[in-house]
Amino acid sequence: MRKFLRPLLRTTAGAVALAALPATAAARPVAPPSPETPRLAFEQRYHAVQHGGFVRAANATISCRVPEAPDCGAVRDGRTAVNGDFDMFYVDVDHDPNTYNSSRAEVRVPAGGRVTYARLYWGGNLRVGEQKPPQDNGRVLIAEPGGEYKELLADTVVGHRVAQGADAFQASADVTELVRDSGSGLYTVAQVNTAMGQSAAGAWGGWTLVVAYENPAEPLRELSLWDGFDSLDSPVDIRPSDGPVPAGAGGHVGLVAYDGDRGVAGDSLTLATGRRSEPVALGDAADPADDVLNSTISEPGDEPARRVPAYANTLGYDSDVFDLGSALRDGGDQLGFRLVSHRDAAWAGALFVAVDARN
Repeated sequence: MRKFLRPLLRTTAGAVALAALPATAAARPVAPPSPETPRLAFEQRYHAVQHGGFVRAANATISCRVPEAPDCGAVRDGRTAVNGDFDMFYVDVDHDPNTYNSSRAEVRVPAGGRVTYARLYWGGNLRVGEQKPPQDNGRVLIAEPGGEYKELLADTVVGHRVAQGADAFQASADVTELVRDSGSGLYTVAQVNTAMGQSAAGAWGGWTLVVAYENPAEPLRELSLWDGFDSLDSPVDIRPSDGPVPAGAGGHVGLVAYDGDRGVAGDSLTLATGRRSEPVALGDAADPADDVLNSTISEPGDEPARRVPAYANTLGYDSDVFDLGSALRDGGDQLGFRLVSHRDAAWAGALFVAVDARN
């Protein structure tokens, strides 16, 4: 388990005003930054066996500009395109002059559910047409449904690496108390430290709020949340459970990744159960099995959680949830996931799994 650094969620009268100051303002009274490292190996962050599951809220922080790019509207609606093709600019939905980026997404805890853990992940590219200072990597603003912004500081080591033309980072913090007290609804996240502009690497950034809950009306499930930060030049392998999985089990897996390009094949998320001779490549209508990092925020079901804005092509940010039912039909003695990108310069941030357990 990763080491926590200090209490990090706080409401201050100056939280929004502080966020409005230029990044170069030397006199700004901010907390010392969390330690950073070029690589964070994936480790288990949270584990529980309980009746319940995971839900998540996610959105992007940057997109193409409609006036400057006539086809931007079609791209936002889902047309294939990549972030490096556009002069990118911030998403900003809160109408607050003190924030330069903000977006919203819905946490939808099922009726009767109680939040047992919640964690916010945020990240992006600091070097595009501009260079953003890394001192702000570990700091964002978050507002619960109907609430005011609160300053949130990373409570763990921040992944931060310059490679492949990008200056990439991911930070995260425990927000269990906030989400448990506030419940379902639209959460707003602002001031994610991402750069705007255009470059070969492209601008990208976003945030994901992962929420574990228990609900006695749901099946007993094993829940496991893993996180880290690294380029997908080499595969990320995660074994969330060493125990057997019953035949006919159901489940879901979610991932958070950065800078995947739609239409560039060669990235995949596979599942092995220990009994199969070949891993199963996961995919669905929104995420082809050979292009899972295709700039989408997707989940199973006909009524996805709300997002503001709800762009179909998020141009470099992925937060996807996949149904594992068919891959788990025969059960197995051990789950193993592998995320890999053979052709695209991409970065892995988190993976969360909920699978039916034996009673």
